[in-house]
Formats: sequence, C-alpha cells, structure tokens
Amino acid sequence: MHSTVAVIPCYNHPDTIGLMVRAVRERGLDVVVVDDGSHADCAAVLDALAVVHAPALTLVRLAQNQGKGGAMMAGLRQALALGFTHALQIDADGQHDVGDIPAFLALSREHPQAVICGQPVYDESVPKGRLYGRYATHIWVWINTLSLEIRDSMCGFRVYPLAPVVGLIDQVRLGRRMDFDPELLVRLHWRRVPLVSVPTRVSYPLDGISHFKLLKDNVLISGMHARLFAGMLARLPLLLWRKVA
Repeated sequence: MHSTVAVIPCYNHPDTIGLMVRAVRERGLDVVVVDDGSHADCAAVLDALAVVHAPALTLVRLAQNQGKGGAMMAGLRQALALGFTHALQIDADGQHDVGDIPAFLALSREHPQAVICGQPVYDESVPKGRLYGRYATHIWVWINTLSLEIRDSMCGFRVYPLAPVVGLIDQVRLGRRMDFDPELLVRLHWRRVPLVSVPTRVSYPLDGISHFKLLKDNVLISGMHARLFAGMLARLPLLLWRKVA
C-alpha cells in the first residue's frame, strides 16, 4: 500500500512554517516536522502547530542543531517508524511551489520504487552565486554517476521511497548539512534506485532567511564531491558495465 507523509525540516522559520504545514495538510498529507534546534520563538510556533494539527502532525525535536541533512535523516526515520511507505521532502521557508505537490504524489504512485526529484525553474529571486554554484555541483554529480539521469541534485523538493532511503542512511555516513541532498541522490543512483525528475518553480525564500553558509557549506560540498569521486572510481567497472549491459 502506497502512503505518503510530508517531512519538513525547520530551523528558525517561525513566519513560514505554519503556511507550509497548512499547505501540505490541505493536500491530504500528514506531516512530520523536525525542529532542528530552533530558537525559543520558533519552537513555540511548532508547539502550537502540533496542538492545532494533532494527531496529523508529528513533531520531532532535536536538542541541538544538526543541519538540514541531520534533520531530514531524523524525519525520514520517524516517517518509516510511523508506517508510511513514502515521504515528501519540502522546505520550511516557502521557496517550493506547494501547488506542485499533487503532481509529485501522482508520479510517486506511478513509479513507487523511484525518487521523484524536483528540477527547479527559478524566478528572478535566485542569487546568481547560488545558481552558478549549482551548475558546478551538477557537473560533479554527472561525473560521479557517469550519467545525466540526475537533472538537479540540490533541490529539496522530493518524494522518497522510505525503505531504500532509510536503509542507505542507516548504513552509510552521509553529510548532515547542505551536502546531504546531492550525496543522497548519487548514492541512491549507485544502488540502482530509479530517479524521476519533474520541473517545479522555486523562489527564494518567503521570509528572507537562508541557512546556506557560503564558505562552510561550499567547503563541505567540495569535500563530498571528492569522497564521491573516490567512490565512483572504486565502482567504475560496475558503472561502465551498467552503461553497456
């Protein structure tokens, strides 16, 4: 049976998290919100949402900030423990187009073994430095998979089949910040989990808050690419065989 829950990592987005919770609830989804060590004002908003939306909202609280990846791993494990088969990942800051949720869910029902990956269509709000940095990551992802299958590895708007994803995060040490999203897709591709891309509009963000740390996160992402490149070389014969088999 195909059942999907929304997982929303939240770190200090008190002004937008309520909008996102209501949006996913209006589309028939239960929601797991992960409080990633937020400050008291945001934590109070999350407590109130948990009461208003009970029992459809499960609040997972991390005592210290773990980063987006750490929050997502906690949320995905919780989603599987609750008995769901799939999880919709969406950000708390309002940058993702909630109107596309039905299309993501329909594709997931059509391809239940696949990860449904958002492929961003940006408006003028996107910072140019972030946009160019994404292209560099795309190139490294294509090198590390020997494939163009992953059209965008950094968009945090996705639907995951929970069993293979939680199996991976329980077996492999993954990046816990902004390096989580691209590393997860590369490693799922290595494990032959299907990936389906769907265009979706992305804006930057409604509350003006971004937790992307230009220097720190770029260093982490660069280290991730280096680790994945070493992993690709170790898997090179298998990856080449998959291309010709």
